[in-house]
Amino acid sequence: MSDRRLVHIIDDEDSVRNSIGFMLQTTGYSVRPWQSGALFLRELRNAEPGCILLDIRMPEIDGLQVQQQLNARGVTMPVIVLTGHGDVTIAVKAMRAGAVDFLEKPFEAEQLLCSIDKAFERMGETSSASRTDAARTQISSLSAREREVLEGLAAGYPNKTIAYDLGISPRTVEVHRANLMQKLGARSLSEALRVTFTAEMGQI
Repeated sequence: MSDRRLVHIIDDEDSVRNSIGFMLQTTGYSVRPWQSGALFLRELRNAEPGCILLDIRMPEIDGLQVQQQLNARGVTMPVIVLTGHGDVTIAVKAMRAGAVDFLEKPFEAEQLLCSIDKAFERMGETSSASRTDAARTQISSLSAREREVLEGLAAGYPNKTIAYDLGISPRTVEVHRANLMQKLGARSLSEALRVTFTAEMGQI
């Protein structure tokens, strides 16, 4: 892998592509901007391997559909999903489809760079089985109740719904959620979801 790692920025907003592209170039990355997911898919055969920053809300074909197409074509480039309209349901769909991370605009530059580092770490890994084993080990550290709360989050449910389903208070769900996040080493919902789906939990 070259020193200047490539990041594909797929977003229909010029300002977003330009600002993210400038920031990444000044921190040592190569950047290839794309105005739409449809254009990226059309040129996919000629696209150099790299990390994909993928906006959700785009005309013609949205980010989740692009992600589905990439999976269907066997593309293994890591995907980071970006959205200005984030919610748990979209996060769950993106993470279940294999996204490395999920970032809601506006995000801090440090958040993005951290996510990109994780994406390139995944590219460097030789075995998906090793990731699965590591994730399962993390999941095994959870209590039975923490696993139930995590399964609720993986299904896209808010805390109140999980509390109702489990017959406990929303405050208790918050406590279990904080504990499981700590045990999984997750600083965000997307990180917890990544461990969950890597361990092949939360399947429909």
